[in-house]
Amino acid sequence: MTKIGAQSNRRISDYAVIGDRETAALVSRDGSIDFLCWPFFDSEACFASLTGDESNGHWTLCPREITQASRRYRGHTAILETRFETADGAVTLIDFMPVRDRTGDSSSIVRIVAGERGCVAMQMTLALRFDYGRLSPWLLQRGRHSKEFICGPHAAVLTCDLETLCGHSECRADFTICAGERRSFVLQYRRSHSDRAEALRAEDELAASEKWWRDWAAKSTYCGRWPDAVLRSLVTIELMTSRQTGGIIAAPTLGLPERLGGTRNWDYRFCWLRDATFTLLALLHSGFREEASAWRDWLLRAVAGMPRQVQPIYGVAAEHRLPEWEIDWLSGFRNSLPVRAGNAAYRQLQSDVYGEVLDALHQSREHGVPPEDWSWRLQQELVEQLERVWCEADCGIWEARHGREHFTHSRVMAWVGLDRAVQAGEKHRLDWPLERWRALREQIHREVCEKGYDARLDGFVRSYETREPDGANLLIPIVGFLPADDERVLRNVALTERKLMNNGFVMRYDTEKSEDGMPAGEGAFLACSFWYLDNLVMQGRKNEARRVFDRLLDVRNDVGLLSEEYDPQTGELLGNFPQALSHVCLINSAYNLEQDFGPAHARSSRGTRRAKAVQAS
Repeated sequence: MTKIGAQSNRRISDYAVIGDRETAALVSRDGSIDFLCWPFFDSEACFASLTGDESNGHWTLCPREITQASRRYRGHTAILETRFETADGAVTLIDFMPVRDRTGDSSSIVRIVAGERGCVAMQMTLALRFDYGRLSPWLLQRGRHSKEFICGPHAAVLTCDLETLCGHSECRADFTICAGERRSFVLQYRRSHSDRAEALRAEDELAASEKWWRDWAAKSTYCGRWPDAVLRSLVTIELMTSRQTGGIIAAPTLGLPERLGGTRNWDYRFCWLRDATFTLLALLHSGFREEASAWRDWLLRAVAGMPRQVQPIYGVAAEHRLPEWEIDWLSGFRNSLPVRAGNAAYRQLQSDVYGEVLDALHQSREHGVPPEDWSWRLQQELVEQLERVWCEADCGIWEARHGREHFTHSRVMAWVGLDRAVQAGEKHRLDWPLERWRALREQIHREVCEKGYDARLDGFVRSYETREPDGANLLIPIVGFLPADDERVLRNVALTERKLMNNGFVMRYDTEKSEDGMPAGEGAFLACSFWYLDNLVMQGRKNEARRVFDRLLDVRNDVGLLSEEYDPQTGELLGNFPQALSHVCLINSAYNLEQDFGPAHARSSRGTRRAKAVQAS
């Protein structure tokens, strides 16, 4: 079996994810941990061979000769089991990170090799490389079966029950495991100036971690047709949720390309405001009220302060500064350069986020999450800032880097923000300037219908300055701006099918024709395909929607994970991985297909009734 670590052979779909609810690691199908930021999601990576090569850090544990490999998660948990077949026997590699609810601030990786059949020759190489694969640690012997790696503020202790051969900065071991035998390896992180934590017992941690995840998954109220897909998506989202802050990152990786060999290689280890409502509805519909409340509370803390300083993205603890830079010593995933850390989009004006936040807070109230007393004043100030900026050109939902335009979707979300604020003011009898907000809401609605819809194009345009379609406009009926059966919405879906469909998958927009400040070329954006599916459901085209859903389920890798994008020509997953928004949309679309009042209907209903009333008048 060819080692996946070879640059030319790697595929994003070859990876699975494990995590402890503060960080996450990517494990290849041949038993190599190739990416991990320690101790937190946004820390510097200590394994970075995913976006470089083996010299940038990895932890490989596998048979010397592999004839076949298969893998799965143990039930609805984050415990990964990889079964290796060889000419001499079979072994199972069990990988997980103990949940930090149990271990406090300590973070660890546990790897257990279980002999299943015959006797198998195994190999282990641990090469920690801190600062995104740049710095080699100092290696110290700490007893017969314990090694310590130290590099500046970082320290990690490897404990295993066999002899290891260690060089200047890495450990190796060759051993044989026979049927019925088990070998364990535990790597524990700590800050180098702090005391060493007590060594973990691998088997005890395995039992405790399995119980924790099974208890967590048991809270799910989903009882539909796709339990494995929905529960795996929920577990994946939980793996990208900070247990301390409630923040949900977009993905645990950076630098994975949206086109192989291309330059659209971003850092997604941050929290995007525009994912807020979709995420909230997925959690609430699935019974995870505590997690939804924590996400709502994170949103409130993130945008607290001066409304004019609201950003589209924040750090996992709602940090504001996310400076972007290029990691020039990494060669990139399959030579896709540059590899970027940080994200300059935090400095952009993306006015749609005001509507997104106000909608998320509205949906949380509508689903029974009680509002914080102080949040009412914050929401009023957000609407007042929206009044000031809604008519300005911005960078839009897709974070264009060529300059600002008057994006149709941004205007639609400005309407959403005002609509939800008016609804809240009316329902809770708040002392807000509702007449002024109602008038502005109607003004924005008229403007979008006049300038955002092009009769010659037969659909909604990307921006007032262009005559090109945009996948984001599929959200128009979902957010309730227009009814799903409105003729303009029907025509816009048909336009999407004509202009943005690539072998059954929806592109964000045509990068060959639409300027965005980057070289053309990317995969199909999976969230747009789910939004298209939701439009079909809302139009009563459920049989077509189910076929789209089946096609999207087929895109998942062998352990049920989705990335940000997909290449319909090569069949490869693209972009950062796994992608929270893709999994959130999968959950919501499953409910939309199965329920008369799924997340799309819940989000659109009040707004749609208002839009129909406006049309009638």
